Amino acid sequence: MDEHRSNTTGIAYLLGGDAGAPLVMCLHGFPDGPRTWSSLAELLQGCGYRTAAPWLPGYAPSSLEGPFDAISLARRFLALADELAPEAPVHFVGHDWGAVITQALLSQEPSRVRSATILAIPHLLAFERNLRRFPKQLVRSAYMALFQVPGLSNQVVRQRNFRFVDKLWARWSPGFAPRPGHLLDVKQCLRRSMPAPLLYYRRLFPPKNNDALRSLLERGPTEVPTLYLHGERDGCVGPEIASGQEEFFNGEYASHFLKNCGHFLHLERPEEVNSRISAWLQAH
Repeated sequence: MDEHRSNTTGIAYLLGGDAGAPLVMCLHGFPDGPRTWSSLAELLQGCGYRTAAPWLPGYAPSSLEGPFDAISLARRFLALADELAPEAPVHFVGHDWGAVITQALLSQEPSRVRSATILAIPHLLAFERNLRRFPKQLVRSAYMALFQVPGLSNQVVRQRNFRFVDKLWARWSPGFAPRPGHLLDVKQCLRRSMPAPLLYYRRLFPPKNNDALRSLLERGPTEVPTLYLHGERDGCVGPEIASGQEEFFNGEYASHFLKNCGHFLHLERPEEVNSRISAWLQAH
């Protein structure tokens, strides 16, 4: 795929496939980058789709300028979708923070979304509700509290060649080792980008940001066909946190929980995950 940059949004992205083909926009999470979608993009391009895999804002070579709240991020990706596919709705695939952004744009402009695939982060209203039922998730999410302390978290994440990132991957996807060079690429991006990737988490906690996002999501269940995928051994977000989330989807909805699989499920089980995503897109 070729690298491009949008002058309007400041987003850099990898683009492949025929210009007139239906567009699939694949959004990565933390700590990761757009090449996490390489095998999915190859499959989808072979199936007749055009794929765009951006660096999220705050991840070089995308602009390091905010704002980094979910609503503003969603607006930027809707603007990018308008640039790349102005006359047709777009398929969105999002993992981790990409899943959060996808949920926000589903509530803002559902008419611009042909289908959604969300990986590893349940509907945020279900997340909030289930956090009370399953307090173990507070332990899993303790890293977010660290990220609220700017000087300390910036230092901890950077030290010893971003060893903190290695630990997160090992904890979130137990027993899985990404392909050689993947984490090197991620760390090079973070080295150029810090502290912007951590600002996503700092924007989560001011009450006005939570209230705005909650109000957006509470407008009602989405009508957009949505596929949800989650690893049963996810060390970042437990699968139980997705309990009951189907009530937030009025359109066609399907979910699959992959056994013996962690947070980075699209890399751990690429054939199964890619096959499910491809089938979902072709059905919609």
